[in-house]
Amino acid sequence: MALIPATILTGFLGSGKTTLLKRVLQEAHGQKIAVIENEFGEENIDNDILVSDTNEQIIQMSNGCICCTIREDLRTTLQLLAAKKRKGLLDFERVVIETTGLADPGPVTQTFFMDDEIAESFLLDSVITLVDAKHAAQQLNDRQEARRQVGFADQIFISKADLVSAEELDALQHRLKHMNPRAPQKAVHFGDVALNEVFDLRGFNLNAKLEIDPDFLKEEEHDHDHSQCGHDHSHDHDHAHGEHCNHPSHQHGHGHHHHHDDDVKSFVFRSDRALDPAKLEDFLGAIINIYGPRMLRYKGVLHMKGTDRKVIFQGVHQLMGSDLGPQWAEGEPRTSKMVFIGIDLPRDIFLQGLEQSLV
Repeated sequence: MALIPATILTGFLGSGKTTLLKRVLQEAHGQKIAVIENEFGEENIDNDILVSDTNEQIIQMSNGCICCTIREDLRTTLQLLAAKKRKGLLDFERVVIETTGLADPGPVTQTFFMDDEIAESFLLDSVITLVDAKHAAQQLNDRQEARRQVGFADQIFISKADLVSAEELDALQHRLKHMNPRAPQKAVHFGDVALNEVFDLRGFNLNAKLEIDPDFLKEEEHDHDHSQCGHDHSHDHDHAHGEHCNHPSHQHGHGHHHHHDDDVKSFVFRSDRALDPAKLEDFLGAIINIYGPRMLRYKGVLHMKGTDRKVIFQGVHQLMGSDLGPQWAEGEPRTSKMVFIGIDLPRDIFLQGLEQSLV
């Protein structure tokens, strides 16, 4: 049986997860979706689109979608759904997991990697994080969970953007980009998000595309000459997130000037020299052992000694996977590029270790 794609929907309370879910469920898109909720509260899916209000764990909806509450843990619930689908008792094509407002998406994500039974039935497609433009600055300042959710995202949707000024929105987007340069951001009205922007994003597939926001890379390039940002840029052209950087969001007064202190940060490593597979594996093994819990997402497309194919790797916390990708094309510059997103990761140790893993 084909794997069932799963989407994790995360975001702070009031960011509009339920609105987005209702829209996805009510739309006549000819897809049958199973939604797994961490809590069925009043404010969740309206009963009027549910067929029956019972104490059942799984409720069929009038449009053929399914709603399901987590009774024990996610794993059990997923296994139950997969088993019912195999037996022909339930018909659905994909799963959306809505996490509670304060949840860390890490453990939810890891379920799909660690558990063989789950991995045989489901394919994790992506983590989507909703950010409420009106309250984001406060939430990101006050709550590490909100920052972690941003770090985990494959796609960021910003809701309530019409309630803030263009300047505030720009500052928020800049801040989010520093925390997570690989997730595209989109300001949305939940009346009109196209489903192809929600599903089949392939954020977790090991593929040869490494999406790092191009503006983030551009910004690194031009920060290259600002020696007062205080970093040796000779090998990684990375933005130094320094006090002296002069983007307006570091300065103007919505409390954003604190933001270079966010504990969730990202950095990029790039090199044209080949990596030595054994050295790299030793180094990554060591840092994952020490910093794994603080490493949210990391991904790379690597130029490895000994193969003409790209090596694609990615990880979540302590779990790391790699795969051979397509051949480097004729004349394509063989450059390794990696992005790390995590909580207070020691950038210098990482960059130095990667540098020492080069041939």
